[in-house]
Amino acid sequence: MVEISYDDFAKVDIRVGEVTRAEPYPEARKPAIKLWIDFGAEIGEKRSSAQITVHYTPEELVGRKVMAVVNFPPRQIGKFMSEILVLGFHDADDAVVLAVPDKDAPVGAKLC
Repeated sequence: MVEISYDDFAKVDIRVGEVTRAEPYPEARKPAIKLWIDFGAEIGEKRSSAQITVHYTPEELVGRKVMAVVNFPPRQIGKFMSEILVLGFHDADDAVVLAVPDKDAPVGAKLC
């Protein structure tokens, strides 16, 4: 584990967003889902590719709240440009479980 300062942590902009659209991404090297996530008026809608196919289907993701880092530079994932990093944790079988707020938080809310 590497220790960081609070100032380092404060540079990471983690926000709550709502999935507005989700599609399978069969062209990805590892099974993934393309996501379009609304972060509200300040940030708008951003796209991401997430390897979350074990626990989630595109249909069940629409309307769900997720947490994401919104201030990383965009990254090309195959033919899809990923603009944010959706957050999750590996379960005991190494599949990703999404990090989500446990109570209703408004779209665009910033982690504090």
